[in-house]
Order: sequence, then C-alpha cells, then structure tokens
Amino acid sequence: MTTSVCLLGASGSVGESTLRVLRAYPEEFRLHSCSVHSNLNKALAIQKEFSPDFICVSDGGVDRSVLGNKIGKTQILYGESALSEIVKEPEVQIVITAVVGSVGLRPTIAAITSGKRLGIANKETLVTSGPFINSLIAKHNTKVIPIDSEHNALFQLLESLNKNAVEKIVLTASGGSFRDFSTEQLASVTKEQALHHPTWSMGPKITVDSNGMINKGLEVIEAHFLFGVPYERIGVVVHPQSIAHGIVELKDGASFVYASYPDMIFPIAHSLFHPEPVPKQLRSYSAKDWGKLEFWEPDLKRYPGLRLAFEAGKAGGTAPCIFNAANEAAVELFLKDEIRFVEIPDYIQETLDAIAITYPTTLEGYEEADRFARKAVQNLKGRKAVSVC
Repeated sequence: MTTSVCLLGASGSVGESTLRVLRAYPEEFRLHSCSVHSNLNKALAIQKEFSPDFICVSDGGVDRSVLGNKIGKTQILYGESALSEIVKEPEVQIVITAVVGSVGLRPTIAAITSGKRLGIANKETLVTSGPFINSLIAKHNTKVIPIDSEHNALFQLLESLNKNAVEKIVLTASGGSFRDFSTEQLASVTKEQALHHPTWSMGPKITVDSNGMINKGLEVIEAHFLFGVPYERIGVVVHPQSIAHGIVELKDGASFVYASYPDMIFPIAHSLFHPEPVPKQLRSYSAKDWGKLEFWEPDLKRYPGLRLAFEAGKAGGTAPCIFNAANEAAVELFLKDEIRFVEIPDYIQETLDAIAITYPTTLEGYEEADRFARKAVQNLKGRKAVSVC
C-alpha cells in the first residue's frame, strides 16, 4: 500500500533530500502535495516529475500567471494559509515540515490536530511554543518523528534504550566555517563567508545560524521539548567530521553513538518508514571509512548565541520564542548588510533583556511575544543607527 506524503518546504535542502527518498521508493510513497516559497521553477519541475494533487506557493506575492491555478491534475494554491489547507487533506498520511522559520507553526498545528503522522524538520515550531505544541501532541496522540540529523539520531538511540539508564543526551555540531577564526577574524566576517558551511548544503538563514552555532542552540531547546530532558542533561560537542550525529551517555559511564555519512536521506527515510526499518541500504559507509573523529566542548565566548539559547531555554515561558524571533530578525538584517555577523547575538541579548517573559496557555500568547521581539530588533536597529550618526 502506498503512503501519501505532504512535503512542506520542497524547494529547500531538506525538501530536496525528501524528494530523493521518494524517488528511491516509488512503490512505498506518493507525493500527494507540497509547498515552495517562491521558487516557481522548482514547483514546475516537481509537478512534471511527481504530479501531486496540490502545490502551494506560500509567497502570495508571486506572479500567479506563471503557474496559474491548475497544471494537469495538480491544483496550485497561494499564500501561507494554504499550507494548512493541504496538510489537512484527508488522503495525507505523513506530513514532512521542512519550511524554515516560524511560518511552519500553524501548518504543523494543523497536522497535529488532523491526526497526521509528523516528520518535523522545522525546529522553530517547538522552540517558539513548545509547551503549547506538546499539549496538542498529547491531546491528539500524534506520532512525531524528528528529522534533524541530531534529533533523529537521539530518537533512534533513546527508542532502543532503557530510559532509566540514560544520564545525558549530546548533540554534535560541526562548529561551522569559523571554528578556527580568531576574535579579530570573527569581527570582520562577510556575508559571503557566513553563507558557506563546511559540511551541509542549506538555505541562507540556517547556514548563518549554523556558523554562529545559534542553530545548535535552537536544537538544544527543541531536544528539551522532544525528549523531555532537562537542560542540565543536554550537552553539545563540536565534531568537525559530522559523522557522529547524536550521543547518549549512560549512568554507568558508557555511551551510545549514532554515526552515518552526513546526508539527510538517513533521518528522512527513517521518519518515513518508522516504525518499520528502512528496507535497503541508502549508502555504504562502514566504520573503516570514518577516519579520525574529533570531539571538543564549544567555546561559549566564540559562540555566545549558544549560551543565550541555554539561558532562554532554562528561563522557559516565552523566552525561547523571543530568542528565536530576535535571531530571525537579526539574521535578516545581517543578510541585508545592515549589521555585522558578530552583532547578531548582541541583538538577541538586548531583545531578551527588553521583553518580559510570560507563560501563555494559548498560541496567541506566544505569537504576541514573537511580534514584540521582532519589533524590538527593529527599534534597536533604529537607535543604533542614530547613535552612530
């Protein structure tokens, strides 16, 4: 029996990797629907190859004459609200959320409340409103499989272990392109440098986040909500080879490590087939091919965004939401050449200091905190610009 898949974020790196998996298993999975943000050429290519029932273009401002409202049997929808519409289609069984940023929040909620199985690569959903999302997951008994390589690795390890034996979970990080930069070099990082990553091919925002290890900070918060592990028992190590993706340390001092070639097809295939095993080898990569593996503790002076993520997570309430929104707004300013790379954590810190933390019981409370944080970043930018003048 073929399983119908809805893929949100088909034009990004995780989306493209998901399409690779779907190509490899055409008898097991069918692309029922997908979304792109504004890449109309990608939408056309997907329609030609997979002929899904729906394609959503979430950027409502694109030229609609390019795709029209229908191509063959594929209906074309526009705007962010259409993301939730395609998720709720009755034929959809698995939803893969690979859109970047807080735009993924409402369609993820739609997937949860519609009884879909959820493969989640949009970490911002849990980061921004983790307590609310987890309450929905529990209410609707939703099966959630993380797709980020680190979280998926930990998911697989924890699923096979006695929880009472676990002491700590550890996320690995490449350290980004600037792990060997001096303080002086970090101060002069260019946008072109920040958009290069030594291991992964990703979109602009995630690449910038990864090079400052803010992405790892978001993953720490996500891991807390996914696995219910307190922050004191979540660790991060720099691992430049990106072969070990997750580590579980046991109370007796031993550790289990999940290792694979650094390719997103592994966690994606796992999430699609779960709870059944992936039926064939995705890529040969035995231990003799690994070479030297290195691990070290991250320098929080070099990566202040990671420190801020731990602090926001421990503060709870809307603090992670404020952290995420401030980061998104600051990265946007950086990509517009309006602030320096090293100023991104400063904007996050000042925004966290400026906004009172609350503990909402509704989604609207978290969305309000998100708006306040984004506005605060813009206000900070205006004040800093005036002070420079």
